[in-house]
Amino acid sequence: MVAKRILSLWFPRLPAERILRRRRDALPQAFAIVGDANGAQVLVSLNAEAEAAGLSSGQPLRDATAIWPDLVTHPADPAGEAQFLTVLRRWAGKFSPWVAEEPPASLVIDLTGCAHLFGGEVALLREVEQDCADLGLTFRAGLADTPGAAWALARYAGGTAAPLRNGDAVEQEARATRARATKRRGWERGGDAPRPATAGTAAAMIAEPGHARAAIAGLPLAALRLEAETVEGLTRLGLRRVSDIMGMPRAALARRFGADTVRRLDQALGLETEPVSPARAPLHFAVRLTLPDPIGLRSDVEAAVDRLLPELCARLKAKGRGARKVQLQAFRCDGRVEVVAVGLARAADTVERVRPLLLLKLDAIDAGFGIDCVRLEAVLTEPLHAVQHRGHFDATASVVARQTAPGARLDDLIGKLGARLGAEAVTRRHPAESNIPAKAVITLAAAWSAPHEGEWPEPPAPRPLVMLRPEAVHAPDSPDPPARFRWRRRDLVTRMATGPERIQPEWWLDDPDWRSGVRDYWRVEVEGGLCLWLFYATGGAASGGWFCEGWFA
Repeated sequence: MVAKRILSLWFPRLPAERILRRRRDALPQAFAIVGDANGAQVLVSLNAEAEAAGLSSGQPLRDATAIWPDLVTHPADPAGEAQFLTVLRRWAGKFSPWVAEEPPASLVIDLTGCAHLFGGEVALLREVEQDCADLGLTFRAGLADTPGAAWALARYAGGTAAPLRNGDAVEQEARATRARATKRRGWERGGDAPRPATAGTAAAMIAEPGHARAAIAGLPLAALRLEAETVEGLTRLGLRRVSDIMGMPRAALARRFGADTVRRLDQALGLETEPVSPARAPLHFAVRLTLPDPIGLRSDVEAAVDRLLPELCARLKAKGRGARKVQLQAFRCDGRVEVVAVGLARAADTVERVRPLLLLKLDAIDAGFGIDCVRLEAVLTEPLHAVQHRGHFDATASVVARQTAPGARLDDLIGKLGARLGAEAVTRRHPAESNIPAKAVITLAAAWSAPHEGEWPEPPAPRPLVMLRPEAVHAPDSPDPPARFRWRRRDLVTRMATGPERIQPEWWLDDPDWRSGVRDYWRVEVEGGLCLWLFYATGGAASGGWFCEGWFA
């Protein structure tokens, strides 16, 4: 069985160097990325000049500017840094197809069976170093049999364990006591010196195959990817390096410091598998047509769409996807790009469903001095479920029924209206599960929702044709319907009142409109034929009284 070889690439100054690549300063200067930590501005990434000036990561910004007033800063951008790490992952695909991201600034690459293509592991790391130098990136690399060991070598090889002054370590005792307590190692008594398990430079360390245990034995415990509290607890017991816990009983170690400590150790030593899961390539559906001569007529653009759309639909069908949003890009001779997009009410992978919507948008394209390239892309897609094959008669009947069904025609209509008015402007109503009259229905975008199935639920009592926000009514403060009242600067006389219908507020929600407590609704007909929907609020967190919430037909 071929031994695994894992490469860990760590970019310690990735946020700062990402911005410096865009600035392209003529002279090097101290530069730092500033982020928020517990409400304070701190340095999260620095370049080499800032570190040479005595600044450090995690330092408050005001302290850093006091030390180095000429410090240049830039706000942190986690989204941009994650996108840049994805770009680096695609670059690392030249060395192996198995590349995974380790946010925020690391890559892990499975080099098993790939190093000989570059002349060996050393030659491969030289090429990595040259590429990073061309990209303006600082990197640290570790190559070992396991991801855990490679991660440890990339970050801690050549370093020392961080001291913790707690008085328990032999190094902190008196010199005479320490001299008696320290044991002489075998090679100090005349034996052979140990064979180096690692080789490389300060930026890249290589552990020989089968020597991962010896390579990480002298590294600090933080190299095992342990929590800071666990490392501090082990250090207080005098355990500072990985070799100090390699021979300890696993049960006692797990009982005292958790199973994760043992798991991380086993992963670094190769006793527990830790596979490298590469990121899957995103589904991308786009076709392009480059024209020998610029075009400017609508008929020519339609012909280009007719050439591209069947190929795009074929790619969608091959992956079992349907387009919900299609974008057409027209590249003009002067460098400008005209873009139009259409949304579909239902995912589709057929030309007949997409083409009419695109033709509605072609008039918005300004050809200018001519269009020399047309690109068609399915920006948003959804999976389409396959249909079981049937006989010719059943299949024909099913196709005819699907094409003539009211739902299919409605989806096409919604798509055409959305192409002209906007997908969010075409809406539909759905019933909602609420006893509050104003919340009995919800409004949804028709392109992103399905019609309500079944009968519309009947309300417990008639509801008004027009619903209003509650408007105050000047009437006596009594739960009985008023004989006279004033609403919208009009004096009205009650002719007939029907009710009451008591509605309780939703106690699990803090609705500001229902802080006046329980409501008793009345259907009040006044002289002149107007029929109002009034309610009396009993009072609660807000004052009660009479209010109007709508009127009937």
